[in-house]
Amino acid sequence: MICLFAAMTFGVAKAQEVEKKEVPANGARITFAELEHQYGTIEKGGNGDCEFTFTNEGNEPLILQNVKASCGCTTPSYTQKPVMPGQTGTIKVHYNTNNAGAFSKTVTVTSNAVDNPRVVLRIKGNVKQGATNAQSVNQGQMRQPVKVEKDMKALKTVEGPQPIKK
Repeated sequence: MICLFAAMTFGVAKAQEVEKKEVPANGARITFAELEHQYGTIEKGGNGDCEFTFTNEGNEPLILQNVKASCGCTTPSYTQKPVMPGQTGTIKVHYNTNNAGAFSKTVTVTSNAVDNPRVVLRIKGNVKQGATNAQSVNQGQMRQPVKVEKDMKALKTVEGPQPIKK
């Protein structure tokens, strides 16, 4: 019974061991300066460009095989030629800032790197809705603020276009 228990314990422990992959000594190796870019808060229609820089720290040319964004609102462009050992390359990412609200998108980079052939880059931020006019058009009617009398606040709805007071 004790032998059976010991054998089962050893088997479970062996099954849970993480198999370490041996990385070949030769080959391309990719290292990014940053894996995530924080835009912070940007205006609607503002600059949605950022750039990720990587270095080939291996001893063979690094070739980016595919760079793909998680959605159509994010467009990557990247170094097409092989990056020689010790050299750097770039991945430029453009996010469409015409979409207001918070965003978190990914760009997946596939290469011939022996240490990390698939890297996921992330962009995050918040696109702030642009400034709004005090007058707004609502279903063909123009709404204008009116003077407040005592504690009463109201909006007066006026049909058709109104002259602008200077």
